[in-house]
Amino acid sequence: MEDRRLITGPTFEEMLHPHLIDPDIRRKAHEARTNDPLAWINLFNISWRDINDRIQYIVLPKALTGVDTPIALLTSIHFPTRSHKVGATYSVLIEKELFGDVDPWKHTLIWPSTGNYGIGGAYVAGRMGVRSVVVLPEEMSKERFEMIERFGAQVIKTPGCESNVKEIYDKVKELMAADPLMRNMNQFEEMGNYRFHYYVTGNTVIDLARELAEQGIGRGKVSAYVSSMGSAGTIAAGDRLKQEWYDHKIVGLEPIQCPTLALNGYGGHDIQGIGDKHVTWIHHVTNMDAIMLIDDLECKLGLQLFAEDEAKRALVEAIGVPQDAVDYLSTRLGISSICNIYGAIKTVKHYGFGPDDLVVTVATDGLDRYWSVMADMQRDFGVIDRTEAVARVRSLFHGKKTDYIWDGTAENRMRWHNLKYYTWVEQQGRTVEELNAQLDPAWWEEHQRRVSEIDARLLEYRASHPVVA
Repeated sequence: MEDRRLITGPTFEEMLHPHLIDPDIRRKAHEARTNDPLAWINLFNISWRDINDRIQYIVLPKALTGVDTPIALLTSIHFPTRSHKVGATYSVLIEKELFGDVDPWKHTLIWPSTGNYGIGGAYVAGRMGVRSVVVLPEEMSKERFEMIERFGAQVIKTPGCESNVKEIYDKVKELMAADPLMRNMNQFEEMGNYRFHYYVTGNTVIDLARELAEQGIGRGKVSAYVSSMGSAGTIAAGDRLKQEWYDHKIVGLEPIQCPTLALNGYGGHDIQGIGDKHVTWIHHVTNMDAIMLIDDLECKLGLQLFAEDEAKRALVEAIGVPQDAVDYLSTRLGISSICNIYGAIKTVKHYGFGPDDLVVTVATDGLDRYWSVMADMQRDFGVIDRTEAVARVRSLFHGKKTDYIWDGTAENRMRWHNLKYYTWVEQQGRTVEELNAQLDPAWWEEHQRRVSEIDARLLEYRASHPVVA
């Protein structure tokens, strides 16, 4: 065992600032991005920045959003799996390997998921030499299943859609009972997921705010960070931003069809990647400033604008969206990305932000995950012509209303916290004492501080086991 070498990738600090990576490693990783995308060295491509250290984002045109406040959209299709979820899965797995919780030569990993996390887990584990099983609902887009299998993991389908997480948990429990060498990489409770977004995504957004201020956009601060919740990893970036700016707003989004935090609600929906019908362990709900609801059909209707040629021409010629912005967005948006854009527009209107404010949100994946969904939309709603495209922009984007919003009052935050009880204490074996510990900000700060501990452990391992590209 001692002479076996773990396959490792970047530290948190290197994911945040990849210019710190050894230049030879980084050059080979960049070449592998296109020449050998399944090579392990692609782990060093996990970052919000490209090879030239440029953050990947777009400031959405006012012609699309209909608001004066700039909305910056981080995009993630340049990540190795074309979704930032690969960063969360890598962070979870490298931590467990470094601290001895996972032995890659012995254990099989289970990745409970509704899509992108499972894809990320299949990719990362395969590159790091660990066997994997991904458990996800059978109604997810077929592209998700194809990618998981292409990355070398086994797929187990469970009944239902995005919001059927209880069925995933039941299957994971069954698998682990049958095989003691399986390890559950549960994105909904693993703090490595939280840490990736708190440190890497959060600090990237801080860097972006400063970069935009130099261009005359905003004042060097982010007024609000908007994110829909699946595992509630991505929204953890807001915790870092609120430490930087005391008056910063963290806004969470849910589907109207599954308003779990908003209304203690339930139901099926089709904003794939969010709205999992429970409150996750890693979600810092007592730090949120608002919950907003978004309609799943409206998200798919909005995405269809970027999936069809006539609709894209109308965006340019009739709406005035610059051609380069349409070209950029047409590959970088998925269903939950549209949800996040809608939420950002609602946030601007709800808080009365002006042209000097800045709102940031995230495109978690791209259109390549949803061609089958778009085919269904075309079948059900027809091909979009110019008139329909204009009508959709004016109603879905410009006409976004400030309805279905719950502010983060002390009472609401306690309600959101209390909802964790039913999944985590009644079903998943946590204690009431563990749950109530999360009410203390120090609990979250302790997990945030572990970033430096994990980086130190990885650097120590690398010192005795140098990375060989």
